Amino acid sequence: MKPTRFETAIALIDKANSEDINTYEVSGINYPKELLYSQRMTRKLLQFEPNASKALQIAARAQHICRWKIARDEYPMDRLGYLKWRETLKRMHGDLTTDILKQVGYDDQFTDRVKAIILKKLIKKNEESQSLEDTICLVFLDYYFEEFATKHNEEKIIDILKKTWIKMSDKGHEAALKLTFSEKSLALVKEAIS
Repeated sequence: MKPTRFETAIALIDKANSEDINTYEVSGINYPKELLYSQRMTRKLLQFEPNASKALQIAARAQHICRWKIARDEYPMDRLGYLKWRETLKRMHGDLTTDILKQVGYDDQFTDRVKAIILKKLIKKNEESQSLEDTICLVFLDYYFEEFATKHNEEKIIDILKKTWIKMSDKGHEAALKLTFSEKSLALVKEAIS
């Protein structure tokens, strides 16, 4: 049976992300970092939003597509540089995804919708943009937070947790509080949200 447009789009996103030169180790196996991240995004999205639209599923899978191609150190190492880097990345992610979607036959209306979700347009007002943001935060908390917490002081960790919490919806908060944290991390989470 011929794969659907959706399946082909996901496969092409994965193919692009499998070229990541950076790796991330899980249980002794090295994975291309952004490929692993994108698969975690899909898994977490479908746990959080089982009826997610195809557009939202594609946006989640492509949220970091080819992220390694624009290095953080290409921008000033301050807050302004960081924000500029993030904006440039989002535009690149949106453009690369649009190219893939057009290649497999999606129309402009669909590709524009996916791009708007990736760019997180009208977050807090657009349900799909908010669901993507919630999923990003949940993936961070579930898969990357414990490691992040070992590398930074408590003040910075609490600040990051507060910023993460503000971005999330009430539904996202509920899902976050169901995640499994170490005793120390849970204490930090509780302090940040109190």
